[in-house]
Amino acid sequence: MDTSKIPVRYCLYARKSTESEEKQVLSIDSQIREMEQIAESQGLQIFVRKEESHSAKASGKRPVFQEILKEIDEGVYNGILTWAPDRLSRNAGDLGSLVDLMDQGKLIHIQTYGQTFSNSPNEKFLLMILCSQAKLENDNKGVNVKRGLRARCEQGLWPFRPPTGYLKSNHKDEGCVCLVDPKRDHIIKEMFEKVGNERWSGRKLHNYLKNEIHFRTLNDKPLSLGNIYRTLQNHFYYGKFEYPQGSDNWFQGVHKPIITKELYDAVQEQLNRQSLVRRSDPKDFAFTKLMTCGFCGSSITADEKYKELKDGSVNRHVYYRCCKSRNQNCKNPAINENDLIKQITKVIKDVGIKNLPMQEKIRSDVERIKKFHETILGEKAQVFLKDINTLAYAKFILKEGSLEEKREIMNCLKGQLILQDRKTSLI
Repeated sequence: MDTSKIPVRYCLYARKSTESEEKQVLSIDSQIREMEQIAESQGLQIFVRKEESHSAKASGKRPVFQEILKEIDEGVYNGILTWAPDRLSRNAGDLGSLVDLMDQGKLIHIQTYGQTFSNSPNEKFLLMILCSQAKLENDNKGVNVKRGLRARCEQGLWPFRPPTGYLKSNHKDEGCVCLVDPKRDHIIKEMFEKVGNERWSGRKLHNYLKNEIHFRTLNDKPLSLGNIYRTLQNHFYYGKFEYPQGSDNWFQGVHKPIITKELYDAVQEQLNRQSLVRRSDPKDFAFTKLMTCGFCGSSITADEKYKELKDGSVNRHVYYRCCKSRNQNCKNPAINENDLIKQITKVIKDVGIKNLPMQEKIRSDVERIKKFHETILGEKAQVFLKDINTLAYAKFILKEGSLEEKREIMNCLKGQLILQDRKTSLI
């Protein structure tokens, strides 16, 4: 299709990249000013102006550019005026979209500061070469950066932001040198000592740092419980580091260690022994999210503890306690799950389980057991519903039932269950 006589309406597109290698490129205001001068000198009709500050390295990640492609496809305008080809694309996906629109005759003309591209084989080929060259520069930069990072690591230098307890050197020629932070290194060492030598738990350490000594990081923020565990598991503090993470490529750092390897190993042993390592998926407990603290109104959460016995076996204990979301100093004591079940059973007895919707489920389950008994033994089961102690059945479910069965009973309670001083009540 001959497009030479079709009037061209241009979209002036200015993009300021966030990529470090383009920091010295003309700003958006400068691009617009230069493009307007070109339009005035060449008599080009600017239909709309659009600008954005997104990298063109990845396809489909620039909302304004995607909007331009859509409007060209819809015939809103048919030309693009921009500073340079790399303003339009640094990836094969966006470049392909531009060329497709030119092949369809919907994008007639692209005008840059020093070049013109129309729907001709030679000019489209040149456009693809220039944009591909920009992509090649991006790819080479990524390779060079990774090579530079590996070279730094091989020299024992940590090329990223150092962990809490260390500072980056202010000297330009020592950009990757990590120096000990004199305000925080002794606190980091104390953290390891309290866990490794004094066998502190993670929560106890968190409370000590936040509420007793009011420890703050370089960004003036307290260490969260998760960051405390990450700190305690960081090899960097005794002098080694891994790069990339998970690669099993270890390097000996030239920075000054804050702790010894022996103390680090003692901490890891203690973390494993007391099951202090954070779980990737949170543990679900039967009675959480169903009670509130009678003192401060916070939710009730739960922890499980393991105690190794002399015979080598392990006892598991679950404790329910106030999560202290509303009051960090709440004094509501924790309660063992077995004691909690006794308390809940008492509540059920007081409100009368026969009035609960669970009554029909209990009768259905008993009838099912009766039929199962008759089928397996081939005889009449000596089980009668009128003899069933529904309270005892509910107590059995609370202790031995599945998580869903326990919650089903709890959800039948009319009112809010309160836990206060190891006592439960309904309000």
